[in-house]
This record gives sequence, structure tokens and C-alpha cells, in this order.
Amino acid sequence: MLEKIVLASGNAGKLREFSRLFAAKQIEVLPQSQFDTPECPEPYFTFVENALAKARHAAKHSGLPALADDSGICVPALGGAPGVLSARYAGSNPKSDSANNAKLCADLAAHNDKNCYYVCVLVLVRHEHDPQPIIAEGIWHGQWQDTAAGDGGFGYDPHFYLPDHGCTAAELSADVKNAVSHRGQALQQLLEKLETCSA
Repeated sequence: MLEKIVLASGNAGKLREFSRLFAAKQIEVLPQSQFDTPECPEPYFTFVENALAKARHAAKHSGLPALADDSGICVPALGGAPGVLSARYAGSNPKSDSANNAKLCADLAAHNDKNCYYVCVLVLVRHEHDPQPIIAEGIWHGQWQDTAAGDGGFGYDPHFYLPDHGCTAAELSADVKNAVSHRGQALQQLLEKLETCSA
């Protein structure tokens, strides 16, 4: 059974979130920075390939099982863009949520179809060369709203409108968001798969 895993991310918020969830399973989550892990290239066009590359990279440098996630927003009217480029859609010098949101607003201006969805793929490898990684995916459907609303969340959340809730993702309480979001769904699926593996 797993006792420690390395999180293939430098994001302090993600570390807190994953640490809390895995604590219930008596699994300690360590940051990859603890092992001087260099940044991993993400050259792929799919979430699963990038997440797998990051997980193997962290496992190689730490010698421990590793968990990685890759996530973003996809817009069918734009052929799935921004997709894996969500964090740097408007460029990466520097990365900017407001610039990304403005670019997506502009790109969608001529389209009637405002449907969009968030994707989160989680990959857990037991070691660098694990032939059977545990993969979980969450998808969260919504509609693009040109006018930003709410100051919770981050990224595209102020424009991600949820008809079932009558508000944007940035207006949801943290508890509700964690329960229904793409990352919440993927985490739940991953924990269920871990239970099955360790049974």
C-alpha cells in the first residue's frame, strides 16, 4: 500500500488540496521541490500525455510514487482550444488569467455556440517505468459568459457559467466547487481506483 507520493507540481494550493484528501487514506503527499525536481517539459497535445510525462518525471527524480494532473478548458466551437494551452493561451510572458480570459472572449465573439468544458486528468505512477499507471478523468460542462462574475476560484472561473447552479464557477462556495468540479470528479475517481487496487 502507498505511504508516500510526490506531487508533480509546484502549486502550493494543489499541494494543500491533495494532502488533505490523501490524509484520509494515511498517504503523505510531498512536493516535488523537496527532491530538487526540475520543471518537466509538456510538449504534448493531450492532457493525459502531459500528466503522464510529469508523473514519470517526478517519480524518476524522487524515487517515489508520483501523482500529476493536467487540466484546462476546452471550447468545441474553437476545435477544443485552449485545451492543454489553457494556462498560457494569451502567451507566457507572463502568464495572465485576465489576458487569457480576454483572448477567449475575443475568439468566441463571432460564434453562437458558447458551450465549453473543463477537463482534469490525474495520473498516478508507482515508479518511473510503471506499465499500468492509474488514470482518472473529470469533465465539467458549462457555458462561456462574456461578463466576468464572482471573485472565487481562478483561471477561467469568472466566465464559466453553470446553468444548473445559476452562477459562474467563481461564485460557487469552495465546498460545492470541490464536490462538482472537474478536479473534484477526477480525485474521487482516482481514490476509488486506489481502493480497488489495494483491496
